[in-house]
Amino acid sequence: MPVAAVLIYLLINQRRSGRVEKKIVKAKETGSHEPFSVHPYIDPAKCIGSGACVKACPEKDILGLSGGKGRLINASQCIGHGACAAACPVGAITLVFGTETRGVDIPFLTPEFETNVKGVFIVGELGGMGLIKNAITQGVEAVEYIAERIKEGRRDRQAYDVVIAGAGPAGLGASLAAIEHGLNFLTIEQNDIGGTVLQYPRRKIVMTSPVDIPMYGKVKLKETSKEALLDLWMDIVKKTDLKIRTGEKLTGISQADGALSVTTSAGQYMSRCVVLAVGRRGTPRKLGVPGEDLPKVAYRLLDPDQHSNEHILVVGGGDSAVEAAIALSGNGNRVTLSYRGEAFARIKPANRARLDGAVANGSVKVIYNSNVTEILDKKVRLAAPQGAVDLDNDFVYIFAGGELPNEFLKSIGIRIERKYGKA
Repeated sequence: MPVAAVLIYLLINQRRSGRVEKKIVKAKETGSHEPFSVHPYIDPAKCIGSGACVKACPEKDILGLSGGKGRLINASQCIGHGACAAACPVGAITLVFGTETRGVDIPFLTPEFETNVKGVFIVGELGGMGLIKNAITQGVEAVEYIAERIKEGRRDRQAYDVVIAGAGPAGLGASLAAIEHGLNFLTIEQNDIGGTVLQYPRRKIVMTSPVDIPMYGKVKLKETSKEALLDLWMDIVKKTDLKIRTGEKLTGISQADGALSVTTSAGQYMSRCVVLAVGRRGTPRKLGVPGEDLPKVAYRLLDPDQHSNEHILVVGGGDSAVEAAIALSGNGNRVTLSYRGEAFARIKPANRARLDGAVANGSVKVIYNSNVTEILDKKVRLAAPQGAVDLDNDFVYIFAGGELPNEFLKSIGIRIERKYGKA
C-alpha cells in the first residue's frame, strides 16, 4: 500500500505539473508571463511546494505548482496582494519590483515609507502599491510612525503635524489615522474625494478585500462597483467628520527652519511632515502626436452612455483600455481599439474573454502593432503593419498609463530608483 500510495501521489503531481507547464507556455505566447509591476519572486532553494501560496492568491492562475515548486504563470496580472508571501510557511516568497531585464522606477523609501527627504513620506500607488487594501494600510502605518516621532519631539503650534496630499485610499487611511492619533493635520486633494477610483469607468467592478479602517471599523468587500465604493468613501468621510480641501493641488515642498514649507495652489503651510498619497494616474501619459490637444481627446472614461452612434478610437493595451472599449461598444457606436503590441499581455482573463466576444460579434475592432500618428477633427491616422490607416472619428480615449511625477519628486529632492527584481 505505501508503494501504491507513493505512485499515485507522483502521478497526481506529474499531471498537475503538466497542466501548469501548459499554462506557462500559453502565458508566454500571449505575453502575460512577464511581470509589469510588483510581483512575487519564489526562491526555488527554499520552496517546499506546500501550495499555500496558490491557495492564498485571490487572483486566478497567477501561481501554480510544477515539479514540486511554486511557479509564476500569468505574472503580468499580479496586482501585489502579498497574500502569497504571507501564506508561505518557509518564507520562500518575496514581493519585488521589476525583473532582471525590465526596470521599474520607484521612489526611494524606508520601511516606514519615508523618502530620503526627512519628513516626506510616500504611500499607495506612487510608491508602487495601487491595491486598495495595501494603499489604506500604508497610509495608516506611515501616520502611526509619524505620531510616534512627534511624541519624541517638541510640537510647534504654528505648524501642522502632517499635511496629507491626496484623498484616495492611501490618503483617506492616512487622514483617519491622523484623527485617531490626535494629530494637527491638513488633507488636500487636487480633484475630488476618491482619488484613482474616480477615474474608473462607470460601473467598473473593483476588487478588494477586508480591511480595518481607523475611526470606522472593518470593511468587508469582495466585489463592488465604482459607485458603491465611492459611496463608502463618502460615508466614511461623513461619519468620521473628516475635513478635506478638494480642488487644492500640491505644487512644492521645501525645507524651512527645521520644518517643511508646503506650497499649494491655494497657499502655503508649515508642517513637520508630509504624506504624498497622490497616485500616478493624476498625470496621464500622452502620445505626443499632432491633434492630441483637441477637445475630443480624453484620458479617462466616466460615462459610456454619453456616446451613441459615434466613431470612437480607444488607445491602450491594459485592462482600462479594454474595459473602456467594451463599455463603449453599445448604443450603435463603432469602436476601434489600437494597441502597439502583438497581443494583450496584461489584461485579466475575464476581460480577455469579453474582448474576444466583442471582436467576434463585430462590436469592437482591434488593430494590433499600431500607433496613432495624427488626430484630426473628423479622423484619426494610425501607422499599422499594412501602412497608414485613416479612421472616421468623433472621440479618442487614450489609456497609455500614468507617468511617475519624476520632475516634481526630484524638485523636492526625492531620489528615484530603478529596481530590477528587488524587494
